[in-house]
Amino acid sequence: MALEIRTADWHRDREAIRRVRDTVFIGEQGVDPAIEWDESDDTAQHFLILRDGEAVATGRLATSGKIGRMAVLQGERGSGLGLRLLERICSHARERGFARVTLHAQRHAEGFYRQAGFVAGGEPFVEAGIAHIRMVRDFD
Repeated sequence: MALEIRTADWHRDREAIRRVRDTVFIGEQGVDPAIEWDESDDTAQHFLILRDGEAVATGRLATSGKIGRMAVLQGERGSGLGLRLLERICSHARERGFARVTLHAQRHAEGFYRQAGFVAGGEPFVEAGIAHIRMVRDFD
């Protein structure tokens, strides 16, 4: 099984990115499609993980340094792909000169992000009907 983790172009790879996010956020989590797709998609650096040419995970890094829209298809969860994707995004951010990255973690995934060096800050909040917490990772 061939596995590829790569940067993605929103215009070229939009359908693959949308398939993963539609499945995870809209289908599984019930996020309103009207808020899933936003203006940041045009300017963010997107990332994909492909298994045998099929998209199985995605995420993005906004120009502000905020990581978002991390999604891994259900059959791939627990395999370590999410962490590999997150590390790729963080490496990309460091290479681009970011001193830190931030994200809004769904509360059930807070432990996952802590393992990757993120620290929670502030009070929990609700975004898209789902409990979140702001997290930050500073680079050395």
